[in-house]
Amino acid sequence: MATAWDSSFRAALADRVKRLNADAKPAWGKLNATGMLAHVNDSYRMALGELYVKPKNLPIRFTPIKQLIIYVAPFPKGAPTAPELIARCDSANLADEQKAYVELLARLAAVTPQTKLQDHPAFGKLTHRAYGVLIARHTDHHFRQFGL
Repeated sequence: MATAWDSSFRAALADRVKRLNADAKPAWGKLNATGMLAHVNDSYRMALGELYVKPKNLPIRFTPIKQLIIYVAPFPKGAPTAPELIARCDSANLADEQKAYVELLARLAAVTPQTKLQDHPAFGKLTHRAYGVLIARHTDHHFRQFGL
């Protein structure tokens, strides 16, 4: 299973994001292409501890539901999102977000199993592997939303 910690997967993401066009129409959801990338960038910032997102006390914080969602179940289309992760979507600029995305991917490359990542607001504490899988699946979900 792909993880954000895999260099070849990150390289493929970097190639995919280059093809994102501001006029691309989503296959589902309300975000436009630029807003989607701002959302993904902010989710990376959240994981890296740069963007605080208020924790939610949800049943998905607990095993085995957490593992089922992270590793197995398809990501739901149009699921509710933390307000902090969509706050910049309407004001974002695609070129700026694409540049930031490449920089954030490089920063993810430096993450090791010893790196302290911020607890996920919905899933709570995650292992290094679980966070890597979640980041990879979440990004792929949104890139597929826009045909990437």
